[in-house]
Amino acid sequence: MNICVFLSAADLDERYTGPAKEFAELLGKGGHTLVWGGSDVGLMKVVADGVQESGGRLLGVSVDFLAAKAREGADEMLIAKDLAERKRLLLEKADAVVVMVGGTGTLDEATEILELKKHGHTDKPVVLLNTAGFYDGLREQFRRMEDEGFLPRPLTELVFFAEEPVGALAYLEESQGIE
Repeated sequence: MNICVFLSAADLDERYTGPAKEFAELLGKGGHTLVWGGSDVGLMKVVADGVQESGGRLLGVSVDFLAAKAREGADEMLIAKDLAERKRLLLEKADAVVVMVGGTGTLDEATEILELKKHGHTDKPVVLLNTAGFYDGLREQFRRMEDEGFLPRPLTELVFFAEEPVGALAYLEESQGIE
């Protein structure tokens, strides 16, 4: 399975890097391909290292203005002209999406895939990996949107919240019929 991971390129502490590395190792050992923003810095590097060291493939999609930070030695690296094309290519190459901790770019990517799902333009499974309760506030906001009629589909049809890396991958594999 090609699993797109949206996540930060920032250098973060162990409460975020530990679970990210654990997910990456599970992904690699499962024979999956990481589809990610292509950067070789911060949390993006942690995940790419974990996948590669565990036998998984790396498919990066960088963007012109970040190409200098693109990972050398990825199995495949695409360079998009802008962020919109990057998001399109990331989603196009993926069978499923995992949203890890991140900033505004990660949030933008997450809301775009959820908007596509809401309108029936994709049926790819989406998991929010809620490491250290990072997305508790967002989950609450989504519930309010659902409760107050802003979502035409149940929240459970749009996104699965996983508290642990093993639960995130198990949900994706189950959704794709992988045992």
